[in-house]
Amino acid sequence: MKSLKDYAQIVNRRLEQIPAVIEDGRFEIGEMPWLLSQSMRYSLSAGGKRLRPCMLLAAVDMLGGDGDEALDFACAVEMIHTYSLIHDDLPGMDNDTLRRGRPTNHVVFGEGQAILAGDGLLNCAFETMLARACERPERAAQYLLAIREIATGAGVTGMIAGQVMDLHCERMGSGDERALEYIQHGKTACMFIYPLRAAARLCGAGEDALAALTDYGRAFGLLFQATDDLLDVTGTQEDMGKTLGKDAESGKLTCVSAYGVEGTRALVERLHREALDAIDRFGGDGAFFRALVDSMVDRTK
Repeated sequence: MKSLKDYAQIVNRRLEQIPAVIEDGRFEIGEMPWLLSQSMRYSLSAGGKRLRPCMLLAAVDMLGGDGDEALDFACAVEMIHTYSLIHDDLPGMDNDTLRRGRPTNHVVFGEGQAILAGDGLLNCAFETMLARACERPERAAQYLLAIREIATGAGVTGMIAGQVMDLHCERMGSGDERALEYIQHGKTACMFIYPLRAAARLCGAGEDALAALTDYGRAFGLLFQATDDLLDVTGTQEDMGKTLGKDAESGKLTCVSAYGVEGTRALVERLHREALDAIDRFGGDGAFFRALVDSMVDRTK
């Protein structure tokens, strides 16, 4: 069984090839300019757990699919995630200056270029997946279903929807448990749920497997966000690689603000059980996902 580190190395090797490396100062019609290449790569190469693409690849392996075929879809998920982080850090959103232990994109390249770097990563993600689909027209139906899943997770009923309501509740200074669930399902859980669903589509899995992966992704994503909310209060900046305490400072609606520290810990335990129950459908083949959710319960970064 591959480990999270094994999958991350596979993803990182491919991400070194996309987007294209452009020589400093170079810009030609039909190519991206060097500045866009540099700013996209600055954030894409900053490290991170690579959880979302690794989970997609692990699900493909669990379902007996082709990991090489799925790799560009996994990398697209990471490009989408990185674009969201660049935009999250902008002054108009979370206004942060530290991400993954280094200055945020807009601090280095300026606000306008950071917006365009995020836009570039989002578009490059879909260019990459569609290019893969065009190479294999006999697999176009499965590829398009997978692309649709990823687009839905990142889109106006998924990640973007959650981010919109996150900002709305922060600026209104109000919100309730229903709003919190909507925010965290959208901005965090959807980018776990839908890559897993994309893996199922690539493998031609049945509805039972699709439902189980959906349930696991939801529980895992909400657990991940709950532990993130805890670490914003109890963690260290060195471990987390980002500014801590900003949630409370900005009046964000979080698990800790809604349930308190102990209530959030209880929520983590409940979601942990739900994730394990969901992955049980796959028996021994689900070992990677059981170990992964176990490791999230007491994470420090």
